[in-house]
Parts: sequence; structure tokens; C-alpha cells
Amino acid sequence: MLKKPLREEDVPDVSELDDTQSMREFIFDEPAVIRRLEQRSAFEGITSNGTIAAAFMVFAAILAVIVANSPAYFVVEEILMAPIGFTLGPLDTQMPIEAFINDGLMSVFFLLVGIELKYEMTVGQLRRPRQAALPMLAAVGGVLVPALLFFLFNPGETANGWAIPIATDIAFALGVMSLLGNRIAPETKVFFQTLAIADDILAIVVLALFYGQALDIAWCAAAIGTVLILALLNGARVYSLKPYAVVGILLWVCMYKSGIHATLAGVVLAFFLPAQSDIRLSALHEWLDVWATELDDNYDDDAHVLGQHDFTDDANIVERVMHHVTPPLLRAERNISVLVNFGILPLFAFANAQVRLVGENIADIVANSVTQGAFVGAFVGKPLGIILVTFVLVRVGFAKLPRHMDWIQVAAVGIMGGLGFTMSILIAGLAYADPSLVMAAKCAILAGSVCSGVAGILFVHVAHVVKHKRVGSSG
Repeated sequence: MLKKPLREEDVPDVSELDDTQSMREFIFDEPAVIRRLEQRSAFEGITSNGTIAAAFMVFAAILAVIVANSPAYFVVEEILMAPIGFTLGPLDTQMPIEAFINDGLMSVFFLLVGIELKYEMTVGQLRRPRQAALPMLAAVGGVLVPALLFFLFNPGETANGWAIPIATDIAFALGVMSLLGNRIAPETKVFFQTLAIADDILAIVVLALFYGQALDIAWCAAAIGTVLILALLNGARVYSLKPYAVVGILLWVCMYKSGIHATLAGVVLAFFLPAQSDIRLSALHEWLDVWATELDDNYDDDAHVLGQHDFTDDANIVERVMHHVTPPLLRAERNISVLVNFGILPLFAFANAQVRLVGENIADIVANSVTQGAFVGAFVGKPLGIILVTFVLVRVGFAKLPRHMDWIQVAAVGIMGGLGFTMSILIAGLAYADPSLVMAAKCAILAGSVCSGVAGILFVHVAHVVKHKRVGSSG
């Protein structure tokens, strides 16, 4: 509960409360409340850590491979194939649980991707086209070269999987990169993040253009109408998330029925979420001063808080107004980020990394052109495309490397660009109907991601040691 107001001479200067603990002790009476806040802060520190989130996804993938090669595989497979859905009048949507994870829950992941893209385009790296041009063009190279290498291995019927090695898993890759600590300059991490975001944009475009089904014109028209409703909500400056969520679910259903990949509904929804606050922030301080005085006047030190209706009504007004300070875009990001990173992505990894090798001929899988094309495309083509395009653009004078970023770190970015997991597995399932080809692609994706991560870490460590030895010998 809130402490009772103090006399003016008893109130310390807030500027003297130089840490969070002091502020909590000043505001709250109960030690139990303070402990809960500290536990919540610790939880938020864990859930906002990209390395831990990446570790959860890796653990889920490893667990999936173990389960797939054990007697439990058949039970898990039966569960994943069990139907789920709903019927509402003429609208009947039924799908296996695995499809619900891939098409339904992953829409929330794509919503988070879309929010990150809009954030970067509004206040981040992508709002400065010249500054973002080098990593964005490097991302184009990191898409084209892997696709070409895949075509070299698969010129015939299996060529439809050309997009499997083009994607970089931003959460996975940045999580691995964070393990390198200060061996990677902050500017390099920003470069890599911008590259990965541009890579996501390209992968989303590819998914929309090349991996949809036969289009249903009526449902496409319904999807367009739903998008117009989102535009009207945005234009009417509606700042509550609930209407957007309802229309977003309707958009997902329309896109699922239309033949367009339903996960793209998340990206579309993100770009219509308002990025502004509906509070005039310049006047907020003065407004809070007025209401602080009002709260102080209405507070009765001798009455129970339940009986202080004027005081609690005023507090409720302040609470509601402060809720609106944060733009809907950021509110949505805070609401779903933990769910995505620690729920949806690990569940997706577990459901889709079910690579059963029992009874399989490993030599045949390795010899499969899909395996070879996807692995070489990710492990060789990705770094080759990123490094080559960056080198050419810098050498011709189009752009300069960011400060504190050298060619060793460019090479590290290229190598870790091969960490393609989430989007690559999603595309593999869309590219092939033959389970053996999907199996080959998943094996290549897992192997390519592991090799890229290990190679990137080893490369940076070795380069760091060699560099320091040279500096020591020259000194």
C-alpha cells in the first residue's frame, strides 16, 4: 500500500534516492511488496536477456531430436497430428496442432518481428537510409548467394526449396553473438541487427510471393477489407489494443482461408499499431503536479483507504492516464515478447525439430541434394554473400564500415548469418510435401546453424588471440 503523505519538511529530496531500492522503500510500506517487486525485476532481467531466450530455443530443439529418436516419438507425433480448431456458423477452421503452432502461434512471432521492424523504421537504424544502406545491401547478398548455391545443387524438381538457406534467425544469432562479450564491438552488433532485420524483411517478402497456396479471391477480398478496418482504426487514432487484437484475429482467419500464408497477418497488424502516445507528453509533468496536489488534499490519514473514495477515484484517473503514455506498439511488444521468446519459439522448435534418424540411412541423407544445397547455402553462401557485398561497397566508396568495426568482425557477422532456424524450418515445411525432403532440409538447417554458431565463436576467439599476439610482439 502507499505510504501516507509526509509533512513537507519530512519528505526527502527525490534526487537523493539514487537507486531503485531506495525509491521502493520510500514508496512502499510492506517488505513483502518490495520483495515481490525485486522478484519481478529479476524475472524481467532474465526474460529480456537474448542469450537466455536463445538457449531456451536451442534446448527445445535438442530435446526434440532426443524425443524423435526415442519411443516417445510416436506419442508426440500423435499429439502433434491431433486436430484443433473452431466452428462459428459457416466458418469452420480445423487443423492439426502442429499446423496451429506453425500457422497460428507463429503469427504472434511475426507480430513481434513486425513491431521490431516498425520500431527500427520509426526511431532506429532503418530511419537513416544511408546509415542502414550497407548492412541492408549486405543482407541482399546474404540472400542471393545462398539461393544460387541451392539452385546449383537442386536444378530440378527440388528447386522449390531455394529459400530455405536465405534466412538468419535474429534472436538465435544475436544470442550466440552476445556470448562473445566485448570481443564484438557495439557498432558491429548494431550492424548485424540491422542486417538481420533487413534479412527478415526479405524473407517475409519471399514467403508472401513464393510460398502461398492457390488464392481464394473471396477470402483475399475479405482480407483486404480487414486491412482497411485496421487503417481506419489507426486513422481514427484508436489507442486501445483490444480493437486491433480482434481485427487482427479476423485478418488471420481471412488470410488463412485465402491461401496467403497466415503468419503474415502478424506483420500487417504490427504496421497499423500506433507508434505515438495519445498523451501530450510536454504537458504531462504539469498535469501530474496538479493531480499530486489533488491526491494530497483528498487523503485522510485517519481513514481506511477503502473509504477514501475521492482519493482512490483520483488515483484511478492518474493510473489510466499513465497507462496511455506508452504507445500501443510498445505495449503490444511488452505483452507478447516473453510469450514469444519463452513459449512460442521453443514450442515451434520442439514441434519442428522432430528429426527421426532411427532406421534412416545417414549416408543417403547426407547425399541428398536438398541437404547439401541447404547446408552449403547457409554455411558457405551466407557469409560469402554478406562479406562480398560489404567488401565491394566499401572498396568502391559507397559506404564506410562503422567505427570500431574491422574486417574480422565483418567476417564474424557473415559466418553467424548462417544461423537460420525459425524461418528456414518454416519455409522447408512449405516448400516440400515429401516428408523425406522436409527431413533432409531440417537436418541441413540444424547442422548449418550449429556449424555457423561454433565456427563464428571459434573464428572470433582465434582472431582475438592472434591480434593480441601481434600487438604484443610489435610492442
